[in-house]
Amino acid sequence: QVQLVESGGGLVQPGGSLRLSCAASGNIYSINAMEWYRQAPGKERELVAGITRGGRTNYADSVKGRFTISRVVAKKTVYLEMTSLKAEDTAVYYCKMNVPEITRGSWTAKDYWGQGTQVTVSS
Repeated sequence: QVQLVESGGGLVQPGGSLRLSCAASGNIYSINAMEWYRQAPGKERELVAGITRGGRTNYADSVKGRFTISRVVAKKTVYLEMTSLKAEDTAVYYCKMNVPEITRGSWTAKDYWGQGTQVTVSS
């Protein structure tokens, strides 16, 4: 069973920075895409940033130039460096990893989610 554990959330003032981490554990052969999502109260969950198996990154327009996604493959860990934080960045942040696994003798891929970490940007 694969588990994702996030850390690094908290309260920060506007203009401040935070670094989120998400570490995977369990029976993992490899990891495909790693992504960060967020969900603000009353809003749908949205993709914030992603990094592919090959290292290609993508970002939501609202965070481009302020957030950076990175990973350490050997540690099965993905990071989200957040700078110049704004009140509208307040949300619960979730990581997601797409993990290849064998199901009934065939390779498939399954999405696993972390439990979420609260980020609050307020003065």
